[in-house]
Amino acid sequence: MKVSAGTLLYRLANGQLEVLLVHPSGNYNRKAPWGIPKGEPEEGEDLEAAARRETREETGIEPQQLFSLGSIRYQKSRKHVHCFAGPAPQDACPRCASWEVDRAEFVPLEQARTLIHPDQRAFLERLLQRLSAAG
Repeated sequence: MKVSAGTLLYRLANGQLEVLLVHPSGNYNRKAPWGIPKGEPEEGEDLEAAARRETREETGIEPQQLFSLGSIRYQKSRKHVHCFAGPAPQDACPRCASWEVDRAEFVPLEQARTLIHPDQRAFLERLLQRLSAAG
């Protein structure tokens, strides 16, 4: 079974919660849903390290403090996706740093709910719960 790890970075912009999402590149992905920057761990690499590396490789952003949002399993492929979340660095300016993505943007949470892969939507809800509990 495939395993991947990624991040859900967030920030407040004009009083609105925004999250960092990426869109996969390639003509065949034109209508594909967006998702968190993620990828497979390299041999011997732990999941959080893989999530940090993939985020840096795909968006040019170096995640700082992260906490786990657990994992989900894709309904169709059964791929296991682990997610780590954290505040985006103050100077974060996402860019397409890899051929794997053609868009890397902070989007308002409500828009993210419609753009993100349906199986990854759970990460948005878990993030909201965590932020609400934190106060």
